[in-house]
Amino acid sequence: MTYYEKLAALGLNIAYYRKLRFLTQEQFAEKANISISTVRKIENPNLFTGITFEKICRIADALGVTESALLDFRDPNGNA
Repeated sequence: MTYYEKLAALGLNIAYYRKLRFLTQEQFAEKANISISTVRKIENPNLFTGITFEKICRIADALGVTESALLDFRDPNGNA
């Protein structure tokens, strides 16, 4: 898996857990203390170019998951 494939998978995981908690992008941005534009970039593989570990930690806390759950690049739905 390439770096950009991993970034895309991270963005998909974040979107998956956000939606699982019925949070809009705006609600999630406020809860994670990040900008709405950052949320949109993270969830769009064409715009997402990188993220700090600090943001990963804030996002994990806001979603109530571990950092390792966000960095698990298997399909969170259990699909192959």
